[in-house]
Amino acid sequence: MHNGRRLTGALIGLLACLTLGGCAGPQAWEKGNLAKPEMAMGGNALEQRYQQHIYTSKEAASGGYGVGGGGCGCN
Repeated sequence: MHNGRRLTGALIGLLACLTLGGCAGPQAWEKGNLAKPEMAMGGNALEQRYQQHIYTSKEAASGGYGVGGGGCGCN
């Protein structure tokens, strides 16, 4: 019974070593469209600023973003 656990643990460890050994980060030429700047997590800064302006204009309370005015959109 104890040998079965040891063998199972050894097999799981071996399997983990074999599968994790194949992990490698892709090179820039392997990424294709994902390597383009517009595919970054942050996206387009101007578009984000515009979307944030629309959001704060529609919300009655805005703060922490450096935008004055209220929900009317007249900044």
